[in-house]
Amino acid sequence: SNHFRSFRIFLYTMCETNITIEFSGGAELLFGKTKKHNVALPESSEQWTIKSLLVWIRDNMLKERPELFMQGDTVRPGILVLINDADWELMGELEYAVQNSDRIVFISTLHGG
Repeated sequence: SNHFRSFRIFLYTMCETNITIEFSGGAELLFGKTKKHNVALPESSEQWTIKSLLVWIRDNMLKERPELFMQGDTVRPGILVLINDADWELMGELEYAVQNSDRIVFISTLHGG
């Protein structure tokens, strides 16, 4: 029925998480030189966190040299992470629960010479 269909659409929009991911300071070079990415994270039974997002970024977006972006299960030292313009250290870092329409920025402060 029509009622059921609209409910399914509602459920879908509840589960899919649309966020903006940005890379700068040289980090964008690892992501096909593209600074801004509008991403629809797949539905998950678990809440998306920065920790699970990093794994997803590594597996789905990173074009080369993952060791320049990640170290273990977090970003490597020298990469600044901002969540909606706030330092991720104020937001719970890896445990931060990613929300729909969040803007997450990764800024490399390492400049090779």
